[in-house]
Amino acid sequence: MRLRFKRRRFGQVAIASTLATMLESFRSKALAQSQPQSPSVQTPAISNVVDVKLRVNGVEHALKIEPRVTLLDALRERLDLTGSKKGCDHGQCGACTVLIDGRRVNSCLTFAIMHTDSEITTIEGLAKGDNLHPMQAAFVAHDGYQCGYCTPGQICSAVGLVNEGQAKSDDEIRELMSGNICRCGAYPNIVAAVRDVLGGKKDAAV
Repeated sequence: MRLRFKRRRFGQVAIASTLATMLESFRSKALAQSQPQSPSVQTPAISNVVDVKLRVNGVEHALKIEPRVTLLDALRERLDLTGSKKGCDHGQCGACTVLIDGRRVNSCLTFAIMHTDSEITTIEGLAKGDNLHPMQAAFVAHDGYQCGYCTPGQICSAVGLVNEGQAKSDDEIRELMSGNICRCGAYPNIVAAVRDVLGGKKDAAV
């Protein structure tokens, strides 16, 4: 008898709960229909793409890019100039170093749109045809690289160092090249290559 009563009581509770849920659903729908509907407003799509002209290695390129695109990404992904490497992407390793108006710059830390009036030189633009730039030739002669990943940035930075005209000793070369990291540890050979160019080779600047 008690079992039958419990079953009956359970059924009553279940029915009451179902009815309460249905009533609440009807009430919500009625309130929604009674409120005035505000007309939908469509926000026009805003394009973030801008027209940018970059002069790289003596050639002018017209690009459509977002203002936030870094110079490194523009060079690698839009112009297919992949010599400049993406290392740390924080300006700490120097693998992305390029020359802007003869000065060395970490291209991962600057926006492409900032250099529309600049002359940009990457590792691909240093050689004259089949003739290597003196700094490139010095790196080859002194085995100034191992894996080669940092080499484009090292060479561009070294050319910028020559342009600056500040390095007079090996210690100064090491100090002024300290922003370029070589994980293979080819530093003595790199210093020797830079010293060789500083010692009297012509046309070492850009």
